[in-house]
Amino acid sequence: MTYRIRAHHGMCFSFFSGKGYSGEFTENMWKMKEKLGQNPEVLLVCRTDDVCARCPNNREGICTSSEKVEAYDRRTLALCGLSENAVIRWDEFEGLVHEKIITSGRREHVCGDCEWNELCK
Repeated sequence: MTYRIRAHHGMCFSFFSGKGYSGEFTENMWKMKEKLGQNPEVLLVCRTDDVCARCPNNREGICTSSEKVEAYDRRTLALCGLSENAVIRWDEFEGLVHEKIITSGRREHVCGDCEWNELCK
């Protein structure tokens, strides 16, 4: 199975600790984290994905913050040297996110104005 994953969610999973927009959203994050732990292929997108399925900001497949989060996705892809619709194994993508963004100190450049920013410090 290939999961659709917004590129910036590669960072969200690194810092996820059970907090989220709603109980349904948090439950879905845990389930997705478990599925991704099995190292499936992921399709990297800059639109709503399998994580967004239970997000209260998802209105019929469109994010109410789409402009802001699409910018996060595009910055993530650029820093990782990937393009939208790339298919990659989760572990490889997660490794790129850690190397190119998190450990290199670029996370705040990508998504420093996110409402969850404090959880990622």
